[in-house]
Amino acid sequence: MRTCLCVALLLCAVLSLTNGHCYPIAVEEDATHCLDPSDNQWHPIGTKWRNDDCMDCDCSGCCSVSGRPTGYSADCESVLDKTTCQYRVQRRDDPSIECPSFGAVGK
Repeated sequence: MRTCLCVALLLCAVLSLTNGHCYPIAVEEDATHCLDPSDNQWHPIGTKWRNDDCMDCDCSGCCSVSGRPTGYSADCESVLDKTTCQYRVQRRDDPSIECPSFGAVGK
């Protein structure tokens, strides 16, 4: 029984670490559309879309599509490719050189 409790607590802790960055969208009570504050476009209630910041959205809110890399060298940076919605870790002084990343935060 103690083992099951430990595993359950561990899973709860890990789950909280895997949530991506999200934000809510305010919608008026009788509204037929909602406004995505990221790209200022109106969307019908009940629809889903991906905005210009690589966030998957519906009228209740938006959440990040991919995790942000962590654990890379200080001379590197992570850059979001908004075409593919994927991060790339690259050297600050030479973006053609990729850097290793040892973790991610988010989705």
